[in-house]
Amino acid sequence: MDLQLDQLRALSAAVTEGTFEAAARRLHITPSALSQRIKALEDAAGRILVQRVKPVRPTESGTAVLRLARQLELLVGETARELGAADEPGPVRLPFAVNADSLDTWVMPALARTPPGLSFEIHREDEEHTTALLRDGTVVAAITATRRAVQGCSVRPLGIMRYRPMAAPEFAATWFPDGADAESLARAPVVNFDRKDNLQEEYLRRRTRRPVTAPRHFVPTPHAYVAAIRLGLGWGMVAEPQLTAAPELARIDGDATVDVPLYWQQWKVESPALEALAAAIAIAAAGTLRPAGP
Repeated sequence: MDLQLDQLRALSAAVTEGTFEAAARRLHITPSALSQRIKALEDAAGRILVQRVKPVRPTESGTAVLRLARQLELLVGETARELGAADEPGPVRLPFAVNADSLDTWVMPALARTPPGLSFEIHREDEEHTTALLRDGTVVAAITATRRAVQGCSVRPLGIMRYRPMAAPEFAATWFPDGADAESLARAPVVNFDRKDNLQEEYLRRRTRRPVTAPRHFVPTPHAYVAAIRLGLGWGMVAEPQLTAAPELARIDGDATVDVPLYWQQWKVESPALEALAAAIAIAAAGTLRPAGP
């Protein structure tokens, strides 16, 4: 296939911006010219690559080509900056995906230690789902709970995020006067981060070994999630790094924990910018997470 760089850039811009018009403005061309480039790319690939809807979405075949387009954008941009090309100003853009708890506790300090010249686009997603963003080319790297490498990516362990079932002392005294057991856990209100958050369910499965239909609150920001538990709305699984800011919370079940292994996955491309980000993430993880097992 003869895939031209300007055609690949048109595809990437269309998916990123969501419409041909917005993509054309970003590339400083007309919508007609952008459409022609994508049509030429589809002719070269021999298949339809984008669904012409709003927002523009890649087809299954388009996802593979989009990943290539964004990899080339990263490499071309870095090379142009290394050569001092005047038409490639600005920092290297690095979109990556991270789970909310890591973002709230140790990832931001890691980014502050990266060298200048990097621009981060952070996609917040549950660690069980960040690999989907790697597969479709949305991000160049991700913190994930998946050890198996996404095709075209390398993977390295970061460590273990440990969670404990916690509650406000008054809540614990009311709902768990004798400690958490299957009966009290079946009744006590629970705080979930969002509907993808299964930490509470994992703990309950281990502890009760039966379905639990206790009342639930959904609080989808880390600070507000911990605040909801502190204010007595319910109990919830709290990451150890978050407990330093909430020392008044009480354990409801002794030393019970749920451990989530975290991994760093990134595209297999020779990118100094991407390696600088990976190194900063690894150093910060080593200082925050529990070491991974053998």
